[in-house]
Amino acid sequence: MRKLIVFVLLFTSILTYADTKVEVYYFHYSRRCATCNAVEEVSKKTISESFASQFKKREITFKSVNLDEKSSASLAKKCKAEGQSLLILGNGKRIDLTDKAFLNARSNPERLKAEIKKAILMCQ
Repeated sequence: MRKLIVFVLLFTSILTYADTKVEVYYFHYSRRCATCNAVEEVSKKTISESFASQFKKREITFKSVNLDEKSSASLAKKCKAEGQSLLILGNGKRIDLTDKAFLNARSNPERLKAEIKKAILMCQ
């Protein structure tokens, strides 16, 4: 009986960890403008600085995905990325920050940082 209880507790902990992982994806093409580069830079910096311990533990991940590479097609389909996108996925949620990212990455990066933080917290 004790072994069963320990197994259930361990299994529940593993499931809880898996469910709380947040993945941030920036989908882009090979040819990129200054704003495209800024979206990636602000996003990556926000995550690594504002969620440093979770980022180091890989509880929150950031991945830049080049849509021109054939190997990225399945991930883009899984994430429902249709072109350049900044997506945050976690806990069964999908938050699309693409419009806010491209509007603010260069002109108001602090606003984009706040939106990224808010979305990550919603997905935890």
